[in-house]
Amino acid sequence: MWIERLARDIGALGQAENTTLERALDQMSRAAAFGVPGCSAALVVLWREVEGADGTVRHVVTDYGASHADLSAAFEHQYTTDQGPTVEAVREMARVGVADVLREPHRWPSYTAMAVQCGDRSSITLPSLLSGDGADDDRVVTFGVHSGRADAFDEQVVAPLTALLAEHAAAALHTVGRQADVARETAHMRRAMSARTYIDQAKGIIMHARGCDADTAFTALREVAQRNRKRVVDVARDLVMENTAGDESRA
Repeated sequence: MWIERLARDIGALGQAENTTLERALDQMSRAAAFGVPGCSAALVVLWREVEGADGTVRHVVTDYGASHADLSAAFEHQYTTDQGPTVEAVREMARVGVADVLREPHRWPSYTAMAVQCGDRSSITLPSLLSGDGADDDRVVTFGVHSGRADAFDEQVVAPLTALLAEHAAAALHTVGRQADVARETAHMRRAMSARTYIDQAKGIIMHARGCDADTAFTALREVAQRNRKRVVDVARDLVMENTAGDESRA
């Protein structure tokens, strides 16, 4: 069925090689906008729970993807005013359906005019906890389908479909997040190994020039770094590069 195919397509976005969080969110929103009956735009938002100084807990946006620029502007207005279907869905952790925002002007008074201007007359938004280990327990995905027409969605069809897509989006985004964590850890290890290489080479140069041991050479590097307000690795890199350039010129 097309419903299952769309859910699989959204879930597969988390498996694509080199997929960033931003790209995955954008692709999910576009897939929903084109695939869900009655939908003219879609919004996928990743939230993180934070605790304020007074002990209150609120959700802040980590990133989001909107299929259309108008819906992006509408969401930013929601986030700024704390009114609208998306912020209510994450605040209440419950499905929020809007048959026609103009028939409920008192529901979100600060959002109604903006919603109409941006073509957000009707919508269905569902929150879903990000699947995975305990590190992700404070993250939530809201998956929303929107239309510029009133009564655009058949609740019996679209509500369970949106719930299914929200679950697949949460699983996919968890995978993308884990991939990003691995990439950051790998990059950090590479930088650390590179720094260690430069420091060891610089110590060797100082030991050869001064006839001292490794500890004394490192102390000398650290003193130069402190005097010049630079990192030890930067001083080491400069020393290695200077000596490498000198060797090349003599050759």
